[in-house]
Order: sequence, then structure tokens, then C-alpha cells
Amino acid sequence: MNVMTPKFGMGASVLRKEDDAFITGRGRYTDDIAPAGTLHGYVLRSPVAKGTFSIASTEAARAAPGVHLVLTGADLAHLGDLKSGAMQKQPDGSRAPTRDIPILCRDRVNYVGDAVAFVVADTRALAQDAAELIEIDFDAEDAVAGTAVALEEGADLVWPELGSNKAFEYRIGDAGKTAAAFDKASRVTRVEFINNRLVCNYMEPRSAIGEWRGDEDRFVLTTGSQGVHSMRRIIAEQVFEMPQEKLRVVTPDVGGGFGPKTFVYREYPLVLEAAKRIGRPVKWTGDRTEHFLTDAQGRDNVVEAEMAMDENGRFLALRVRLLANLGAYISQYGPFIPYVGASMSTGVYDIDALDVHITGVYTNTCPVDAYRGAGRPEAAFLLEKLVDACARDLGIGPDEIRRRNFIRPEQFPYVTQTGRSYDVGEFAGHMELAMERAGWGGFEERRAASKAEGKLRGIGMATYIEACAFAGSEPAHVELNEDGTVTVLIGTQSNGQGHATAYAQFVAEKLGIDIARVNVHQGDTDRLASGGGTGGSRSIPLGGVSAARAGEDLAEKIRRIAADELEASAADIELVEGTARIVGTDRRIDFAEVARAAKSPDDIKGFGEFVQDEATYPNGTHICEVEIDPQTGRTSIVGYTIVDDFGATVNPILLAGQVHGGVVQGVGQALTENTVYSDDGQLLTASFMDYGMPRADDIPSFHFETRNVPSTTNALGIKGAGEAGTIGATPAALNAVTDALHRAYGIGHIEMPATPSRIWQAIEEARSPSEPA
Repeated sequence: MNVMTPKFGMGASVLRKEDDAFITGRGRYTDDIAPAGTLHGYVLRSPVAKGTFSIASTEAARAAPGVHLVLTGADLAHLGDLKSGAMQKQPDGSRAPTRDIPILCRDRVNYVGDAVAFVVADTRALAQDAAELIEIDFDAEDAVAGTAVALEEGADLVWPELGSNKAFEYRIGDAGKTAAAFDKASRVTRVEFINNRLVCNYMEPRSAIGEWRGDEDRFVLTTGSQGVHSMRRIIAEQVFEMPQEKLRVVTPDVGGGFGPKTFVYREYPLVLEAAKRIGRPVKWTGDRTEHFLTDAQGRDNVVEAEMAMDENGRFLALRVRLLANLGAYISQYGPFIPYVGASMSTGVYDIDALDVHITGVYTNTCPVDAYRGAGRPEAAFLLEKLVDACARDLGIGPDEIRRRNFIRPEQFPYVTQTGRSYDVGEFAGHMELAMERAGWGGFEERRAASKAEGKLRGIGMATYIEACAFAGSEPAHVELNEDGTVTVLIGTQSNGQGHATAYAQFVAEKLGIDIARVNVHQGDTDRLASGGGTGGSRSIPLGGVSAARAGEDLAEKIRRIAADELEASAADIELVEGTARIVGTDRRIDFAEVARAAKSPDDIKGFGEFVQDEATYPNGTHICEVEIDPQTGRTSIVGYTIVDDFGATVNPILLAGQVHGGVVQGVGQALTENTVYSDDGQLLTASFMDYGMPRADDIPSFHFETRNVPSTTNALGIKGAGEAGTIGATPAALNAVTDALHRAYGIGHIEMPATPSRIWQAIEEARSPSEPA
């Protein structure tokens, strides 16, 4: 191919081109946008977790200064509920009924924060003041908030007509084969734990602007999302029951997504409905408290797991019993999250039998759905915690038990007990390299130094694998503009990952053009008819390959036009520095001239679509080393090493950023973050004063490198990296804490988050009576 490969192609460490706007205050988020005449909405929410309510009057609110509209559930009978299509089959082949989310509650509320009324006024403050004038009576009922107690006899029922708080039941694997393996096992190790509930806490709270364009006979919704096309489909078809063409969805800059910004929330139909009724744009912007109360939350499992082993510590079978909290309603992908997580139950290990029993439960809490990793972090934590417990039971090192049980390179392609088809992997290779980089062999010396200072020291590892970039495609379109710049149109959505840089690299490499002259456009259903959005680490493995192919398509068209203009053969044309020139000569035309010479707009448009038949499987090893002060319980991470296999690296700088951010979120779950509801369903951790976000001084410098084995599933060998840091970090950090506690006090289990108070309490309970405090 006659293209001069630029310095910013695939594999180059190119700085993020979008950052200049962000760091100079020129980012444009939803709340920065104010169409002429914009009004502001406020949602009145339930103060009780369960009960009935009646609205006696809204007259005072409607008459309040600056108020334009008050909506209640009675006003929205024509709008459909938000439904989930993600319920999986139960053992009998049926799909459990869902409990859908009404746009506004009609006469019952099911969690604190449930939406009751919507007030629109000249300002948010006036709308909030007016909401307090609505005459509403709540008749509170006893609620159920805890996952572990939801199915207990006598538990209060979220949905009494169901007769139980059970939302669904899944069985995965072969129960009979697993039982037989356990019967012949020489040793069985068992763990019980809670995978703690998390609040996403992206930097930018959600916001939405609704407009009714009467001259176009359609709505326009502007909101931060992870993909405009699915949002358009759900709102148009489910809620308004109208053709998708009647709704345009636009997403500007987005300040973090992590899964929960994928979903359609009630406020989006509300601003659209209000805008049409009033005839003016309506904006709603949530605050941080609303985020804590109402944005879909993550994790929240109660788990029992057992591993059957032979006399040599080889894994024979895995049995899992998992309760998954769904919250009060079924969120968009909520029922799918534990299911897809369970599909990765056996991880990097060669385990011949599996039995997973998942029970979803309703509680009077905020709905639970996908959060960075979406089921795969839960599966990895379960397995890696259990594997370390197996090693302790056998009296061997955590590295040794992993070596004995890894899927070996010669076993690939390897089909797991859940039907996952791993293409390649060298798990022992990245574990050994991580151990070398972490100084694993010198740990005892460091531990002795810590002990001399009165501190505990532990080291933990996690060897993970995840499924991402699931089967499918993400088409890409490229266009050569009149000024010689290039536009990329693609249906994913950047939430901070650096798509404007990564996609530009793929295209620039094919066209021999500086990435500064490649502009990426996402987030507008008018510009692009379809798109799969961002989630499951799919954007680069799927969209990146498509962008590269679209670049190749456009490059060939540019060569043909240039060849005609220069009276040469297209095979003799090379593309370099934004020009097309005859090889070995100084005869050339620039891309602007090429654009002007095109006889048809289609002559300067490229298209690419890579269709992938199977998921990709990034994997790696995280090693965390901690020091604990037994007098206070405070944990300090003193070393953190990551060796990942991402198949191929597109941009090392972007990749490191993704991994570092993921690790911080994973460490946050292990050590600081916990969502706590009272028994009556009040959220007790509804602000940063109560919810322990990880801070800069909680996190060390990371050692991160890759040991890539190219994927044979992906056309460019890419495996995906957006969620991997989170998946490896939580078990590595918790295993390190447990290792320190077990070495010093024989403590083999501590729940997450391993906060100073929780660690101190565990130490106090484990101390011998004669040991000084």
C-alpha cells in the first residue's frame, strides 16, 4: 500500500487531541447548553422507601411564581413505562415477569427517590420551591432493603402480588456433573461474602434538555449518554409509541459514563413531554444527591462458592450460589448482569464442571444495573477470592495453585463450561512477569521491615480474564471535506476514553494525514442513522477496525481521483502529509484539490464495517502490596503492578489512562466504597461526606505494562481494555489485605470495603487475650 506511515498510527503514544478544549474550559456538556427560552425542571421524589400516596392538590404549586407546568402520574397515562428486555430464561424455559419503571409513580412508591411529580419553572430554584407546595400524603409501609434478607420467611414484599421478593432464577452449568465431582473431591474450600453495592459517581451528574420542534414535527433530546441510538429507540418506541424519526437525540461532551449513562431515565421523557406542552425548551439537571438516590447502582451480590479439588490441588468443580439485588424495579439490563458475569465463572482456570445458581431479588432500593465491567468484576472477584482461600487451605502459595490450574497455551482454542470460546492466552506468562516486576521474591524481606515498625504487610494477586467487544459490529464512515480535512462518523460515544484521538489514529494512518486534520463526530442521530454505543469495551476492538477499513476505502478513492488529475496510474500514487503524489516525483495535489476534483460526493466518502463473530478476552495479572497499621486499621497500598494482555496496543497513553482509572475504581470497592441503606430503606450514604470515594493519597504510582498475545478473533488482534483495570483490581487489593491479616492473626476473610474500622475490629477480635493492643 502506498501510504507513508505517520508517527501517529496504531501503536503510537499520541497525546489526546480532545484535551486542549477540556483543560481550557471549552468543553461543552449538556448543562452548558441553553437554547433560547429554556425553562427548568425539578423532580419531586419520594421520602419513603415503600408505601402509597395521594396528591390532594397541585393548585398552589401551579400558581407559584414562575411556574409553567406541574405533571403527576395522572397526567402521563399516554406514556409507556421504561421496560427491560434483558430477562433471561429460567430453568423451566420461562422468562420471569418484570416490574417496569413508570415515568411518574401513580399511587405507589418503591424506593427513596422514586419520582412523584415534575415541576417546570423559570429557574430550578423556583421549580423546587413550587414542588414543596404540592399537597401530597404518603402512607409509609414496612420495607425490605437488604439482599441477604429479601427471601427470608416473613420478609416484607416489594411487590405483594408476586408472593415473594424473587425476581428470577437462573441455572448455569451441569449440576449433576458438578455434584459427582464434589463427591470424589479430596478437599473442598468454601467462601461466603458480600459483593458490596456501589454508586457510580461520574464527574458530571446527569442532565437533559427537551425541545419540541413544531416546524419539524419532532422532539429533540440533548443529554449525556453512552449512545444516542438506543436511547432514541427506547424513548420513541417504548415511552411515546411513535416512530424513531420523530425524535432526534444529541449527546455533547460527557463527563464519565461507566455503564449507568447508557440507560434511559425518567427525566428524559419528562423534559420532552413538558417541552411539547409548554412550547419552550425544558432543562433538567440533577445534583449529586439525586445521583446517589436515583442513578442505577452496581454490584450488590451475596455469594456462597465452593471449589472441589483433588489431592494435588487441581480444580475439579466450582459451585456458586448467588443472590443478586435488582432494586425496586427491573432496570434496562439489570437481569442480564449476573447472567453475563456467570458466563465467566471459571476464569483462567481449566475447571471441568460448573454449577451456578443465581436468584435475583427485589428490594426497596434504587435499581441495580451495569457498572464498569457489568458482571465480570463480580465473577472475577468471586473466583480470585476463592482461589486464594484454596491456596491457604492447601498450604501452598497463591501463585503455585494458579500455575497448577491455568488453561495451558496448547489447550487453545478453549471452550469453557459456559460456552465461552477463548481464542488465545498465556496466563502463566503474564503472572510470572508481574511477579518479577513486583519483586515477589523479596516480599518476606519487606514484610520483616514492616514488622519491625509495628506494621502488617501483605501481598495479593489476581489473574483475571474478561469477555468484551461482544459479537457484532460498529460501522464507520469517513468523508473528505473541501478544506482537505477528514470527518469520521461512528455510532459509539466517548465518555472520556479518548475516541477523538484513537479513531483519528486509525484513519490518519491509512490516509497519511496529521491527526489534527481528522475530526471525529459522534452523538447525533441526524448525522448517523444507527450505532451500537459505547459499553462492554467494544468501541476500539469493533469501531477501531471499522474506522481503519473506512480509511482504507477512502484512501483508494483519493488515489483514483489523484491519478486522473495527475495523469498517472492509481497504483503509482502515494498519500503523504495530506497530499497525493506520484511515487518518486514531486508531482502532487493536496487533499483539498482532490475534494474539489471529485465528480460525486460519494467519490470522497469511505465506509468500513468489521463484523466480529465472538467476544474478545483480555486478561492479565494484578499484584497489590499493602501495609496495615494494626493500631488504626489503616491500609496503605505500597506497591501495585499490572501486566495485561490486550492483544494489541492502539495508543499506550490512552491505554494507561484506562487501566489506571479502572484500578482506582476497583481499589475503591475493595477499600473505601460502600452503599448503605437502613432497614427501612433510607440511603445513609447519600453524599461524599458518607460515601468513601478513593482519593489520590489512597493510590500509589502504578507499574503497568503489556504482554500482548494478539487475538485471533479480532482483525487487528485487539482485545479491549476499558473495563479490565476494575476487574483485576478489586480481588488483588482485597487478597493483599487478607494476606496481611492471615499472616499476622489467622484471619482468612474480611468483607469489602476493608475500611480501617472493619480491619481494626477484625484484629481486635482475633488477638489472643495476652497480646497487647
